[in-house]
Amino acid sequence: MTAFGVKFWGVRGSIACPEPAYARYGGNTSCIQLELAGAQVILDAGTGIRGLGRQLLERGLRDATLLLTHVHWDHTGGFPFFQPVFSEACALQIMAGGLQSSGGIRVALAGQMAAPHFPVPLDALHAHLEFRDFVAGDSFALSPSVRVETAMLNHPDGATGYRVEYAGKALCYVTDTEHTPGEPDQNVLSLIEGADLVIYDSTYTDAELPAHVGWGHSTWQEGVRLCQQAGAKRLAIFHHDPDHDDAVMDQVETDARETWSPAFVAREGMQLEL
Repeated sequence: MTAFGVKFWGVRGSIACPEPAYARYGGNTSCIQLELAGAQVILDAGTGIRGLGRQLLERGLRDATLLLTHVHWDHTGGFPFFQPVFSEACALQIMAGGLQSSGGIRVALAGQMAAPHFPVPLDALHAHLEFRDFVAGDSFALSPSVRVETAMLNHPDGATGYRVEYAGKALCYVTDTEHTPGEPDQNVLSLIEGADLVIYDSTYTDAELPAHVGWGHSTWQEGVRLCQQAGAKRLAIFHHDPDHDDAVMDQVETDARETWSPAFVAREGMQLEL
């Protein structure tokens, strides 16, 4: 990948689905790699991060920043299997919003890896780990050329949306969030305005949403509506429901492209350049 590269390592929501009926779109949970002229930014640490970690070590890449939307299992469950954190030669900056009241991101990840839940504690990791907490809505720079804006999302226990800007391009990562039908989320609209690519929580369809109110997820149709209203260029349908196998996702992609041609379904292993 060159310039502003994007690779999807995990696109599934809620729980991994390692079954043949999910093979074409992928069964690993949320993880996306951004390669910004060599700098590595990782969005979420679902089970997809395991394969990413192996590739980074094979390529000799030792430094990265991990931006977490929240700490539900499908977004952090791959972290203990991310091989670079076991290497003294590697450094990882880990950032998350909205966790200060519960002790911050370090406490959250340490709890996930504490006995009796996991046999290897966080303190046993050999990499240089830096933990940074912020308030959802903050903006910050990861480097002189990489700027990040954030927004609070509507999800149980909270979640953070990200806008990553580099080399005149903008990618927005907006998962997990629930919308109110007929009321566009102003936080999301502001975040994604004019973005080159919006990766959006499309767990359900509009027809399925009424049975899942309060679960914290949205629809691909709402993603289209938001992108059109905000002037965003492309929509990646993401965080696929574990009950949506390849046949369901084929229909979703057909319906989405007929509705708005710049919309597509994210697949595990898919690579893009902005």
